[in-house]
Amino acid sequence: MKFTCLSKGGGFQFPPCHMLNVCGVRILFDCPLDLSALTIFSTVPTGLDVAVDDQKAALLQICSTSDSESMTQKRQKIEKPLNVNDLICAVPWYKTVRNLHLWNVSFIDIVLISSPMGMLGLPFLTQMKGFSAKIYVTEVTARLGQLLMEDLVSMHMEFREFYGPEGSNFPHWMEREELDLQPSALREVVLGKDGAELGGWKPLFSAADVKDCLQKVQTLRYAEEVCYNGTLVIKAFSSGLEIGACNWSINGPKRDIAFISSSIFAPAHAMSFDYRALQGNDIILYSDFSSLDAVEEVEDDDGYSVLTTNSLSSLSNDNKIWEESAESILNSDEHLEEREKLSYLCSCATDSLKAGGSVLISINRVGVVLQLLEQISASLESLNPKVPIYVISSVAEELLAFTNVIPEWLCKERQEKLFSGKPLFAHVELIKENKLHVFPAVHSPKLLTNWQEPCIVFCPHWSLRLGPVVHLLRRWLGDPNSLLILESGLDAELALLPFQPMVMKVLQCSFLSGIKLRKVLPLLKILQPKITLLPEDLRKHISFTNADSFSVFNYSENETLRIPSLKDSSELEIATDLAFQFQWRRLKHENMNITRLKGELFVDHGKHQLLSEKEPAKSSKSRPLLHWGSPDLEALLNTLSKMGINASIEQGGGSCGSQKTCIVHVHDPKKALIEIGTTGTVISAVDENLASLIFEAIDSVLDGI
Repeated sequence: MKFTCLSKGGGFQFPPCHMLNVCGVRILFDCPLDLSALTIFSTVPTGLDVAVDDQKAALLQICSTSDSESMTQKRQKIEKPLNVNDLICAVPWYKTVRNLHLWNVSFIDIVLISSPMGMLGLPFLTQMKGFSAKIYVTEVTARLGQLLMEDLVSMHMEFREFYGPEGSNFPHWMEREELDLQPSALREVVLGKDGAELGGWKPLFSAADVKDCLQKVQTLRYAEEVCYNGTLVIKAFSSGLEIGACNWSINGPKRDIAFISSSIFAPAHAMSFDYRALQGNDIILYSDFSSLDAVEEVEDDDGYSVLTTNSLSSLSNDNKIWEESAESILNSDEHLEEREKLSYLCSCATDSLKAGGSVLISINRVGVVLQLLEQISASLESLNPKVPIYVISSVAEELLAFTNVIPEWLCKERQEKLFSGKPLFAHVELIKENKLHVFPAVHSPKLLTNWQEPCIVFCPHWSLRLGPVVHLLRRWLGDPNSLLILESGLDAELALLPFQPMVMKVLQCSFLSGIKLRKVLPLLKILQPKITLLPEDLRKHISFTNADSFSVFNYSENETLRIPSLKDSSELEIATDLAFQFQWRRLKHENMNITRLKGELFVDHGKHQLLSEKEPAKSSKSRPLLHWGSPDLEALLNTLSKMGINASIEQGGGSCGSQKTCIVHVHDPKKALIEIGTTGTVISAVDENLASLIFEAIDSVLDGI
């Protein structure tokens, strides 16, 4: 088995990407886009301050670097603080997983998608020549991923309308001469730290590409079994990260594998992390890098801040006590902490509204947005006059409607609302009461007639380069009472660069994006794998000095890790009627019995089966088809003599053992010749019956089946 980490990603918005080769099948885990790289581009002018034509002319003048004077100015700016003129004025290209473009996509057999964000780069893959892999994704992830991709295409159209159609060649800003003139911060985003990521940039796919991609996807429900090529059995289980997000189990003839992506044990919206379903697997591929973003250090008795198994070893002698302790750690109420964060956001939003400002929320997480709508609407009840809430997105209406018809994918608390006759989420009632207004675009006629300030607006895109957020941010950036709420993981300084100077308040917050560091060890103890693959970056935070129950392999980005096989052989199920045909033969040189069978071999759901042939064999007795070793010459001569065959070894050639070929001459009853070589034995005889007798003699002194 070979495992390669193509990218460790960058948080919730940019999940990791891996390649696994098992049982001769190559599996790609997730195909995301690094949308945080969009911050190197300039926004499209909105026309709020000056006419669009004047802005476009001014922008093109800023972007022009043809004369030597501007080239000199750029060289002087390279190491100075970034300003808006340093941003790239062009139709954005999109950054895919580094080095994925170097792999031959025709060799990829399976693609497993773990979350909607891990699906955004899939159209780039499916439109490549030679791609024919099976794509597996849960039903909800496929739908949410589709809406996100369609929204991205819709927002990107504004750039194409402003700059015109894109050329077929590389854009001017990707040329090496231009990149050398860019400030180091922007150049690192484009090229990567090692300067090898330029090939990962691509122009955005079209709506037709998205549609074609979805036609190649096979959707699954949680715990639904799918078998690939009769060899691998694949299942998806809830990860709790987002509605429809999942982890994967892969069962094969020689090993059972569990792939753990970013997971949340007890979310307040999605189905909880089903870690129990991953128990009993031989290998754990641990791909949750979220704990590295906010490392929780646990001190031991020596004050050394590394989480080890030493502090937990006292419980390992009593498995029941240990399991109860581990369960209590894993099932701690995580969503209470997240609810406190949301309450704080609501209080900040309420303060801005009371001061006469508006609130702009650009968060991409479906679950967080749904919960914020509930809590913010409740906190607005005390305000008078009433403040409207707007959701502006080309897919907002479909998205909100979809989340209210998938109860089986939600947590138990949400499902109980369905049984009591209540909506799964509060936005349904808010829309009915005209407290929440949904519009497809910022320039929608109905929005313009309904618009009222102060207000709260939810809109994309979290990169602050696309969509309605650009227009509204320019509208309120000069209002000190207004508030912008962003999610962490984005370089706020670079993201806000096109909007400077601004006096608008900015609140950047983080949300739980995976398994906390202190829960990794208890989780592995419960899962009890034989081998665990962990990111190299976790080595300094977790020590497995006393964890003898499983082996740990650490992997790094762009390095291939070879995992030893846990089984030397595969199990074979033999049909009963074939089993009654066993004719055992004891090997002469080994303490082993052996037999030969004839049937049809099937591989189904990772199991090998030998079934009877449709046409029975003509004879129940068959002579051996395969022999091995060299015949003992003295034993051969004795056997031939008992059959009435007179034979002798050719003389004059020295000892037969030292020669490459020994020759035995048969004199009576008829002439024949036996050539015994290192790779085979040849019988030469005119009489067919004599040749058969000689074959039987050789068969009796050799091992064979």
